[in-house]
Amino acid sequence: MDTSDRRYILTGLLFSMLWASASVAGKFGLRGAEPLVFFTLRFLLAGVILLGYVYLVGKSRLPIGKEWKQLTIFGALNTTLYLGLFVVALQHVTPGITTLAIALNPLFISIMSALLMKRRVKGVEWLSIALGVAGVIVAAYPLLRDSQATTTGMLLLAASMVAYSYGSVYYAGVGWQLSRTTINAWQVFLGGILIAPFAWLLHKAPSQFDLTFWLSLAWLIVPVSIGAVQLWLRLLKTDAVRASLWLYLCPVFGFLYAAVLLHEPLTIFTLVGTVLVLLALYLGQQKQQQ
Repeated sequence: MDTSDRRYILTGLLFSMLWASASVAGKFGLRGAEPLVFFTLRFLLAGVILLGYVYLVGKSRLPIGKEWKQLTIFGALNTTLYLGLFVVALQHVTPGITTLAIALNPLFISIMSALLMKRRVKGVEWLSIALGVAGVIVAAYPLLRDSQATTTGMLLLAASMVAYSYGSVYYAGVGWQLSRTTINAWQVFLGGILIAPFAWLLHKAPSQFDLTFWLSLAWLIVPVSIGAVQLWLRLLKTDAVRASLWLYLCPVFGFLYAAVLLHEPLTIFTLVGTVLVLLALYLGQQKQQQ
């Protein structure tokens, strides 16, 4: 294993660990604010911080011409539609179902990549996808047994996954001339602007901006919206399908975080599911002979 392989694996592991922490951090934050209000603040503040860094420290140039359109499309898919639909779906779908959502993204990304970018998905990739989905289903089985969901919730959840997966393929297919940090800054900020009207229109209850709320928001902004997304964009530029396999580890880390911070039980299903997920990742990261 050479240096680039080790760097790629470390990048993927760190991304999975940070991205998986969002659901637990979000649970704490949602105790004091409505979902869309909470996530709109997250995106706008994260965007402002990133833009400040990009232009005050990095001295980057402003987007020009069609780059504005590309950034808006990416922000709408990767931030507004994905997380907007996902947050609304949480009102209609129980946690056992939602834990499967992230794990289904690799399948969506593989299919979309093959259709839109004419990329042939290799057999070992399909095998790793099957093992990864199986592993997450096994790990989530105790939660799924008693789960119930509405048709509306399931459709919203599926739509959010399609938006995220399409956004990943779209990003990988654009010949970006901007830095990853600049792209991330604008897509998060534009995504926040696009979701803000819905947060305002659907707002019902007053928010409680206590210490727990602000700590949760800070975690979601810095390690997740800034750190994890930067890592994700780096992985996507290597290969969208290969990068998507790291999403399999997110539910596994999510179970661990929930057990430690929310005292949710770990079972034999969690262990077996973790083994299957790690096997899927191992197969998916192998370089294939041409």
